[in-house]
Amino acid sequence: MTRLRVFAAIAAALTLSACGYNTIPTTQEKAKTAWGEVQNQYQRRADLIPNLVATVQGYAKQEKEVLTAVTEARARATSVNISADDITDPAKFEQFQQAQNQLTGVLGRLLAISENYPDLKSNQNFLALQSQLEGTENRIAIARRDYNEAVRVYNTELRTFPTIIWAKTLQSDAKPMPIFAAQAGSDVAPKVSF
Repeated sequence: MTRLRVFAAIAAALTLSACGYNTIPTTQEKAKTAWGEVQNQYQRRADLIPNLVATVQGYAKQEKEVLTAVTEARARATSVNISADDITDPAKFEQFQQAQNQLTGVLGRLLAISENYPDLKSNQNFLALQSQLEGTENRIAIARRDYNEAVRVYNTELRTFPTIIWAKTLQSDAKPMPIFAAQAGSDVAPKVSF
């Protein structure tokens, strides 16, 4: 009788450990962590922009409109905050993504302006800031890719057996998370005219 109880306890423990109950919170936390890295890289970019704008401003006073647009876009992008708990809200996520995409667009215009200013292009401060900003844009792309992969795993767990059982019952508050998608028109190279 004791052996039967021990065997039943071991069988129950093995069954519960393989049931997938912990899979949803585990994958959700991985997705939230990946989201934190996306926000970290966007903040890094926002922190670099004032220095880049100030450097360009010293050379390109007549390009005030673009500098103003960059400053305003940065202000909008940093004012739209979305926490890891809010990323399941598609409206908030879209608002955040639009603000970041707008900032990306005006930064491209700012960097294109530098082509008209040979002195600026050779300025060490500008070159260093431009290099850091380009590196940050690459980091953003990688962080977004990693976030999308973590969300793909999490969303798949919500829809597949056996974790769908937990998603529909005890963890019914677990909602799918949106992924980053390409901005409309991103397949067309930007046109810059001076």
